[in-house]
Amino acid sequence: MNIKRILSIVAIISLALLASYLFTQKGKISGEVCPAKPTIIQNEQQPSPETQEKIKVNTTSIKAAFIELGSVGCTPCDMMRPILDEIEKEYEGQVLVRFYDVRTPEGRPYAEKYEIRLIPTQVFLDKDGNEYYRHTGFFPREEIVKILQLRGVK
Repeated sequence: MNIKRILSIVAIISLALLASYLFTQKGKISGEVCPAKPTIIQNEQQPSPETQEKIKVNTTSIKAAFIELGSVGCTPCDMMRPILDEIEKEYEGQVLVRFYDVRTPEGRPYAEKYEIRLIPTQVFLDKDGNEYYRHTGFFPREEIVKILQLRGVK
């Protein structure tokens, strides 16, 4: 009877250690093998948050900036990417759209700058670069349009 109890305890501990190992490896593996790339990041070199206090737009036609802070492989973040594409195409010239993968070295400074705690987070800036609205989690397209319309986007 004691041997059965000891074997049961050893089996439980082994399973717990295995589960713990797999859990900690899951994030590392998923980030390395995910073939998806953010569809909004442009090939142009992004200004660093340290040198750019606010997003300022040189053209008078830009009325707002829509910044998505998330990560490739995050389910709600991936669900947002087609919406970002739609917003960028439909409101071209009126809305500046950016996606930053906060789990990458390039995106991490933006997570710090905008004090991101959860992803995805959407940050809306007016034409002067001042934040006027923030949302965390999946954000339906219709709601995004309402927020953009607060700054005159048509």
